[in-house]
Amino acid sequence: MERTDMMHTMYDKKGPAVARNFEKRGFAAWYCPTCEEALAKAISLIPKDDIVSWGGSRSIDDIGLHAYVQAHYKVIDRDTAKTAEERVELMRKALLCDTFLMGTNAAVQDGELLNIDGNGNRVAALSYGPRQVLVIVGMNKVVPTVAAALARARSTASAININRFAGSKTPCYLTGMCADCKGQDTVCRQILRTRACNPAGRIKVILVGENIGF
Repeated sequence: MERTDMMHTMYDKKGPAVARNFEKRGFAAWYCPTCEEALAKAISLIPKDDIVSWGGSRSIDDIGLHAYVQAHYKVIDRDTAKTAEERVELMRKALLCDTFLMGTNAAVQDGELLNIDGNGNRVAALSYGPRQVLVIVGMNKVVPTVAAALARARSTASAININRFAGSKTPCYLTGMCADCKGQDTVCRQILRTRACNPAGRIKVILVGENIGF
């Protein structure tokens, strides 16, 4: 993609500053203008002998990271499960992998992550377990405040994500709009605000100067 428009110019100005804000909070962080550069950076951060797993993420697909690790690393892939019980066990094992890959529902420009989960496995891995977590963040997900991040996570990310579950009865599936539902089908069961990283550098944030994920 030719990166000459005003949106990319803004991303190139903003991205390094946002990365520095993450670093102030103990994260390791980089700004990569393109998906290709983001993929190369991510690969450089994963030791060749690592066992790798991931949470559901369009962003890791968009930069080609998902396909790369499947081809070059030992992985824990829940989608290989033959039964629902085996799938749960693979998701549990992923919490002790070496490198966990994920996107984020929203990022605050001051250096925080905001994520919503249905099962909770993705936010659990972000909080504790894997030796390192690589978070791929399109600059389209960076917002000014925590309140804006929560609104984005619920009204944009979750409202799109629910369409993976055909036949859901949630308001966001039926209308495309969040209604703060509390039913059994809700995908907003776990909400995690990650405002600092400990130990320092365990969570590695790669900001990408493209519109990726949702």
